[in-house]
Amino acid sequence: MASPRKSERKALLDIGAWFFNVVTSVGIIMVNKALMARYSFTFATSLTGMHFITTTLMTLVFRWLGLIQPSHLPTPEILKFVLFANLSIVGMNVSLMWNSVGFYQIAKLCMIPASCLLEVVFDKVRYSRGTKLSIIVVLIGVAVCTVSDVSVNGKGLMAAIIAVWSTCLQQYYVHFLQKKYALNSFNLLGHTAPFQALSLVLLGPFVDFWLTGKRIDKYDYALPSMFFIALSCIIAVGTNLSQFICIGRFSAVSFQVLGHMKTIFVLILGFLFFGKEGLNLQVVLGMLIAIIGMVWYGNASSKPGGKERRAHYSLPDRSAHKSTTNNNGFITDKLHDDDKV
Repeated sequence: MASPRKSERKALLDIGAWFFNVVTSVGIIMVNKALMARYSFTFATSLTGMHFITTTLMTLVFRWLGLIQPSHLPTPEILKFVLFANLSIVGMNVSLMWNSVGFYQIAKLCMIPASCLLEVVFDKVRYSRGTKLSIIVVLIGVAVCTVSDVSVNGKGLMAAIIAVWSTCLQQYYVHFLQKKYALNSFNLLGHTAPFQALSLVLLGPFVDFWLTGKRIDKYDYALPSMFFIALSCIIAVGTNLSQFICIGRFSAVSFQVLGHMKTIFVLILGFLFFGKEGLNLQVVLGMLIAIIGMVWYGNASSKPGGKERRAHYSLPDRSAHKSTTNNNGFITDKLHDDDKV
């Protein structure tokens, strides 16, 4: 049993990880929304490639400073991760283009049960009744406040299926690789970011031209738009890192469930900065239901039996990989089982 001091420290680190992820994720969404709405920069895939170039530079600087310790991740594992991650990025963009906004939101909600299925099948996770019901409440709440018009077609459905499963596999793989190879978030990001940057920079312009009919090299790069692009890239470093930290500390399902708090914040900030059109009683009610579900999930899943995991793969000795404050004063995240929710 963890000591009170260790439990308090874990709670503070958990809160810090979630706060870091929520702030950076909401921030990048608002910046990208301004970039695309005000400056017509619609090259989402290429912009993601720029994000990973910036993230790669960050990991190189950290490694040079000694903040990232040497580690090993087999190339086949990296390539599988990059495949899932890039399919997720392209799949979500294509799904949004080919489907109505309502069906796009429904597809995003399907990621929670899909992530649950992956954990049940591969990690032999058992969910208590309270945990299952809390997830259902979150899904209902987010659906109430985000889903409106719903229409679907064959190719849109296929894009949504690819987007949902590739996203869930990518997020599950983050947790799996950190556990199996005793990697912390910085190590994993250092291994995968360069490959994602290279692939997205090469493929991004072609994907964006296919989606928008516009060429990125013909865009008018004025100073204001360049500022927002740079700001987006800087925030993306924190977004990418915080995602790996949160999934590593918790799980893909917890990341999805509590991550819908970002959806609520984005809606609220959108009403504040981009007009109150669409704000009504249904949206407010949906937000309240979702928040109740998230609080319930956090409480239910943390109780004994709320979410039990039986390890099915052998893990390397991680005793030397406890997160501590290193000589440079840099705090890394833990990989202990008792740090998971």
